[in-house]
Amino acid sequence: MIPRIHVVAGVLQDAQGRVLLAQRPAGKHLAGSWEFPGGKSDPGEAPVDALARELREELGIVIESARPLIRVPHEYAEKRIVLDVWRVAAWSGTAEPCEGQRLAWADIDSLDRVPMPDADRPAVTALRLPSRCLITPAFEPAQADALLAGIERACVRGIRLIQLRQPHWPLDALAAAARSALATCRAHGTQLLLNADVRLAAILGFDGVHLPARVAASLTQRPLPRERRVGVSCHDARELAHAAAIGADFATLSPVFETPGHADAQPLGWEGFEALVADAAIPVYALGGLEADDIDAAQMAGAQGIAGIRGLW
Repeated sequence: MIPRIHVVAGVLQDAQGRVLLAQRPAGKHLAGSWEFPGGKSDPGEAPVDALARELREELGIVIESARPLIRVPHEYAEKRIVLDVWRVAAWSGTAEPCEGQRLAWADIDSLDRVPMPDADRPAVTALRLPSRCLITPAFEPAQADALLAGIERACVRGIRLIQLRQPHWPLDALAAAARSALATCRAHGTQLLLNADVRLAAILGFDGVHLPARVAASLTQRPLPRERRVGVSCHDARELAHAAAIGADFATLSPVFETPGHADAQPLGWEGFEALVADAAIPVYALGGLEADDIDAAQMAGAQGIAGIRGLW
């Protein structure tokens, strides 16, 4: 089997939130397409060191702060790569085309219209996803007002992705609560996903759906169009691979630590989590026994951020 080429790339954003793209020159693989700047790492070179070297050579800047964003294994017809993408939080110097390449700053929302290598696409998704994903705790249908009040509080606190999960509610009660929750989330710019029920999510106008692993396992393709989010609950490498194969936007991976609701499950710990996420190819939220201040640890382990019930509610 052809060995994978390890490639590093950096996401730089300006004061307007635009990202820096570099165009691949003529004569190179995927010539003319736009990508996050970077290049091949040398044998034995740490990813962050390779990133610092490549961006210094390509753009003339010095990285001051960076963290992992996503690691994407990808196979082209010509070669196999691992694209190691980092979010560059701070740098010194002015980004300039030191190797003759074209550079451009682009709005994140415009990237769907930009010709980019397939390996860069999961990084675009990661840039659009927030760092926190709230899963609603269990309520009785008679407690709908408390559920809706909690969703509004979360929106006010800045939560921008919420999974409405009330699996035992009657359909009419769930639909009524969903309409109110959607109005609240729309007002705050928060995306609201429905747990498990793809059909109801589409009918009610949810921003997407979050699928249990057993539901995702029955699918061979993405169940909703690209403008709607699709998440999948995962617990091992096989489930993560299937989530990527059906075109999910992201996954949750659990349990990182022990949780009361899954006392019999073997916790992954950060080391186990990082090992599984390294080959996930889609953004992954850490889930299970986490608190709000675990975001930094999760992201350093390769996570998009954290998902949770108690820790975020």
